[in-house]
Amino acid sequence: MTLIRWLLCLGLLALAPAWALSPDLATRIAVGEGDDRVAALQQALAAGDESLGPFLRALQDGRVRIKGGQALVIAEGAAAPADAEEPMLNNRMRREIESALAGLNLLSKDRETRAKALATLRDDADAGKLPLLEKALAAESDAALRAQLSALVAGAKLSSTDPSQRRIAATELASSADPATRALLLEKLAAETDPAARSAMQKAVADIGDRLAWGERAQLLFSGLSLGSVLLLVALGLAITYGLMGVINMAHGELLMVGAYATYSVQQAFRAWAPGAFDYYLWVALPASFLAAALVGAAMERSVIRWLYGRPLETLLATWGISLVLMQAVRSLFGAQNVAVENPGWLSGGWALLPNLTLPYNRLAILAFAAVVLVGMALLLSRTRLGLMVRGVTQNRRMAACVGVNTSRVDTLAFALGSGIAGLAGCALSQIGNVGPDLGQSYIVDAFMVVVLGGVGQLAGTVYAGLGLGVLSKLLEGWQGAVLAKIALLMLLVLVIQKKPQGLFALKGRAVE
Repeated sequence: MTLIRWLLCLGLLALAPAWALSPDLATRIAVGEGDDRVAALQQALAAGDESLGPFLRALQDGRVRIKGGQALVIAEGAAAPADAEEPMLNNRMRREIESALAGLNLLSKDRETRAKALATLRDDADAGKLPLLEKALAAESDAALRAQLSALVAGAKLSSTDPSQRRIAATELASSADPATRALLLEKLAAETDPAARSAMQKAVADIGDRLAWGERAQLLFSGLSLGSVLLLVALGLAITYGLMGVINMAHGELLMVGAYATYSVQQAFRAWAPGAFDYYLWVALPASFLAAALVGAAMERSVIRWLYGRPLETLLATWGISLVLMQAVRSLFGAQNVAVENPGWLSGGWALLPNLTLPYNRLAILAFAAVVLVGMALLLSRTRLGLMVRGVTQNRRMAACVGVNTSRVDTLAFALGSGIAGLAGCALSQIGNVGPDLGQSYIVDAFMVVVLGGVGQLAGTVYAGLGLGVLSKLLEGWQGAVLAKIALLMLLVLVIQKKPQGLFALKGRAVE
């Protein structure tokens, strides 16, 4: 007898009508015309019935059948009756069900679940979900999620048939700084007929636009500083080889490339032999890129450049030939295609200050890295014996040799130092783009512009010129585009050289320190 009772219970569970939701409402959601089904779904959402969620999930999973004009839920693993009809779900209904389930998740006790639900409903809030959204807002305790819910409620009110509700919603949304909110207001404004609501929407659009403009200005400034920090890193090595030593090194860009490929090689080594420590590969890549570029630079100086000091034209032609050799060597070793260098986990993502202002971590790291390299280089040149000898040889080679300075050795060390800094710049550049044989060609002209504009032999001038050209370049790009911006910068450089051939920040008088 007990066995028969258990079988009867299992039969009832396997084929149960959706009575908890009310038979009529469940059936209206499952079958009928699209508008009627959506209206029934919104009615169920407004009622806040806890059984709606399981019913919608069963509908998604294909476990709902219609028999005798009534919606039945089939238990998982149970067979559906042969004479029952399966409800049809089109794309619209699937979207509505997903949106409704996300709305129900707003009442979850888990914060992450509620946050995901808010992200799903961000662009799908309408007046039909307003009762549920207001219920979730009343129950929400997290300040950040509550602010998002408030904006979502106001957005839903914009779809209300009551003009006063739409006007109130527009007033509430005027304090937002979200581009999506402004886009929603513009969309609703195009169809708004009520004068009061229309006026409130226009004011809200203007207020949000003013707020977003500050984010756009800050983003432009950061982009300019970011580009300037890259140019500064690239030009710092050139400030030694050209600014202090007078060598027109056309292979400077290829030294960047050497540093970038050294970073790529270290990344591949970590990926093959120490995948668990992959996030730390950059700490090994930095010294590796410096050493690789420094060794190549020292070899260039000892084999070719040492014979060409004081002969700028010959130096230019010789280093241009070396640059072609280096590019072809890299193509032979790594292939002609670009290779991808992956950011460590701690450099991925960004710092979101405003909805339209995100500062990428890799760009922030390059800004900080450029500052560290600059300070280190300044201290090395001003406070160390090597720096003293480099400055002495630069100012008067014969006198430095007379007091016992090995000028040949100093030339090699100085050139290796400038080349190593170029390698560090290549390591930094690998974190913001692909690495290829032509990497250095994109920066060599800009690097010379920075050094010449800042003043030959002037580190401070290099800093001002690098950051200034970066910000000015971004301003001109936003105004006239990248090509015309580059032309304008080159014209500016020509004008500066005509008026001040020694650069904007050239040393005056007998100052040499």
